[in-house]
Amino acid sequence: MTQEQWTAVDAYFTKLLVPPDPALDAALQTSAAAGLPPHNVSPNQGKLLLLAQIQGARTILEIGTLDGYSTIWLARALPSNGRLFTLEANPKHAEVARVNIACAGLADIVDLRLGQALSTLPQIAAEGHSPFDLIFIDADKPNNPDYFTWALKLSRRGSLIIADNVVRNGAVVDQSSSDPSVQGVRQFNELLASEPRVSATAIQTVGSKGYDGFAIAIVTAD
Repeated sequence: MTQEQWTAVDAYFTKLLVPPDPALDAALQTSAAAGLPPHNVSPNQGKLLLLAQIQGARTILEIGTLDGYSTIWLARALPSNGRLFTLEANPKHAEVARVNIACAGLADIVDLRLGQALSTLPQIAAEGHSPFDLIFIDADKPNNPDYFTWALKLSRRGSLIIADNVVRNGAVVDQSSSDPSVQGVRQFNELLASEPRVSATAIQTVGSKGYDGFAIAIVTAD
């Protein structure tokens, strides 16, 4: 198996199952024009975030906005009275995301907070917006263990917690890795395994974004 084949299969399913979308396509173009890193989920992976709709989510917390691409997928899964809070540390990324979210007609549903997530999360808690029905973690990986701790604080029994990029091209199995992102993901995975309040699994993915994966956990106890 090669990257070319993974990308071709990804393109095959995207063409079949993810029709062209002006708002999402524009978001990717705006992001590229602004020079943002291409770290957003792929279109096919983005549609996986419709798990929010299966969940019946009315409130969503996203840790890591980037260009707002995944934000759009998540917000579209909400009912008209739903609310999504998304946290972004980089001012340039937040500026691009605001434009993309507005162009998608979702500005009234999405509340984008600028600042380091570990500083913003206590504010979200203090404002009384939790518990969230779904929490999506897709930010700097060294802080994943802390993000998971906060996700538990801001969830309820039945909440869904999803984390992206937990495979790291297979490097997650290397316990001696010197990569802070790999170690952050490993610590996050170990917390998932040891936390009695959640039931979790991980799904490996291949495609246009290479070899990676999602962790999916459901909160089973308060």
